This record gives sequence, C-alpha cells and structure tokens, in this order.
Amino acid sequence: MSPRTGRPKIDNPKDMIVKVRFDKVLHSKLLAYCEENSITRTEAIRKAVLNLLSEK
Repeated sequence: MSPRTGRPKIDNPKDMIVKVRFDKVLHSKLLAYCEENSITRTEAIRKAVLNLLSEK
C-alpha cells in the first residue's frame, strides 16, 4: 500500500472564514501597509486582531 498523500495535518488549522467590508480609503491604507511590511492582507488583519485582544 502506498503512504497517504497530501499535506500533513496541523495542530491549529485556520478553518474559520471571516468576511469584512472596507471603504476604499481604508482598503488602500491596508494594502500600503502590507506592501511596506511585505505581509499579506490576511496576516495584517490577524496581527490587528491580536493587538486589539492584547490591549485588555
């Protein structure tokens, strides 16, 4: 029998989808931030949420 193919399972899968709407100004600021810091929009939004939660 051949070994199982595909990606290995991870400990903390990111399987929750959150949709959000931005106006054009905020979206362009987000894109500029991402380009300056060489990160994706998803990573920037995750960092922002973690930053909000750490303020408590």
